[in-house]
Amino acid sequence: MSIPMWIGLRPIATALCGFVAVLALGAGAASAQTYGFATMQPGTLNNTSGSAIAKVLKDKAGMNIVIQPMAGESVLIPLVGRGEAEFGIANIFEVEAAKAANPNLRLIGSLHPLRGAFWVRKDTTMRTIADLKGKRVGMGYSAMRTLDPMIKAILATGGLTEKDVTPVLIPNVVRGADDFTSGAADMFFFAFGAPKVREVDATVGGIRALEISESGMAEAKKIVPEGYLTPAAPNPFFIGVEKPMGVYSWDNMIFTSAKVSDEVIYKLIETLAKNKDGLVEIQPALREFSPAALYTAYDLPYHPGALKYFKDNNISARAIK
Repeated sequence: MSIPMWIGLRPIATALCGFVAVLALGAGAASAQTYGFATMQPGTLNNTSGSAIAKVLKDKAGMNIVIQPMAGESVLIPLVGRGEAEFGIANIFEVEAAKAANPNLRLIGSLHPLRGAFWVRKDTTMRTIADLKGKRVGMGYSAMRTLDPMIKAILATGGLTEKDVTPVLIPNVVRGADDFTSGAADMFFFAFGAPKVREVDATVGGIRALEISESGMAEAKKIVPEGYLTPAAPNPFFIGVEKPMGVYSWDNMIFTSAKVSDEVIYKLIETLAKNKDGLVEIQPALREFSPAALYTAYDLPYHPGALKYFKDNNISARAIK
């Protein structure tokens, strides 16, 4: 029995329709923009922050964000400056140090403060920065160049310079903590919340965070204007803080490239502002995030999309603390 031609052609038509559908889907996928987000390695605070932001942007704004872990901030900042990643996170000192070599860098704003301390052994009599006079202090930071001015600024709060202490040259904060643990140094510097601080605390039988004098911050700002004090009280996060005091703080920045559109940056800020709970669920450090705190009067250019958001929402630039 003969088969009508249209029935015989039906499998071919079906296949063609499927092929066209695949092409349409492919075209849709190709048109969906993917954005790179450069952060430090997994396990670091900023990698977790980047992951939190990426998830919120994907879930709430449909933006496809791919985290790009890098070996260090000195590597990831130029990556964003060249437009090879659309977004990045790094501390303000690193961003400022990189601005001359990366003219296309643009700030989105400050995500939250970072906080650090000079720690000593709990069984010593040292309690303030001034007590470090004549002591062995980790300095140099050959692999973390922006930290050495910060160390000198913190010393200045106690009326000290590097001539008043015995410098112990170190490449990075991890080596400084190890030297302290081994007895080769009398103090170490690290950021609060880092696992290494808990490790040192357990290894040496307890550590104390040295108190910084508010009156000494004027001298510190002559060296590092961006540093400021924020309040801290004894709790599991602030290891070694024995009483309410101010701890040395600096801003953690999110930034982009001039090549990214104004609309994308505006959408990013707007989405984060409306979905803070989703950020904090993944990264508790972002509980201090707020749109108003993004805009600080740093001597760095802000992205026009960010400036438009600030203008539309009546957000004025905060003075550097």
